[in-house]
Amino acid sequence: MNNSNVVYHRATVTRNRRQKLNKHRSVIIWFTGLSGSGKSTLAHAVEEELHQDGCRTFVFDGDNVRHGLCANLSFSEEDRHENIRRIGEMSKLFIEAGVIALTAFISPFRVDRERVRALVSENDFIEIYCNSPLEVCEERDVKGLYKKARKGEIKNYTGISSPYEEPEHPDLVLDTANKTVEANVENVLKLLEERHIISRY
Repeated sequence: MNNSNVVYHRATVTRNRRQKLNKHRSVIIWFTGLSGSGKSTLAHAVEEELHQDGCRTFVFDGDNVRHGLCANLSFSEEDRHENIRRIGEMSKLFIEAGVIALTAFISPFRVDRERVRALVSENDFIEIYCNSPLEVCEERDVKGLYKKARKGEIKNYTGISSPYEEPEHPDLVLDTANKTVEANVENVLKLLEERHIISRY
């Protein structure tokens, strides 16, 4: 929206000042993958470790967001684009607040993930692909949604009747079918240290 009556206000309390107060950098950690690939489990497990280390964090979980911020959106392709756009803008605000924003969304379309990446600086977006075969995700099927999708009771279901576009150049690929949650959490934390987001020692 372009409106000559809307003027961006520059705050005196900046992101850099907030980061110094928090003693860590802020960043968007974007977990993507099929339903059942372990995104939410990992995002919350990583947040727990970061929280115990004194970091300021927040997890945006797909289901939780659709109960509030995106409650008016369906699962059509158009609304899925809008869902991710809103999350991207919200995540951008959180890193301006000095917070490590962790997101757990299928976000099936590459174009949407790239649009979020383009909202922020190059070092502010970490894309993590939770790689688990469809058959493993279906075996887990915690919510019973794959079964409904197979029966045609759910339309536009990613992996069944709607495509999932794997990341072409993710910052990290996690084997969530064969490796433990603990091992994958450690891989995420190592990457955050390498990127100088946090310092555990």
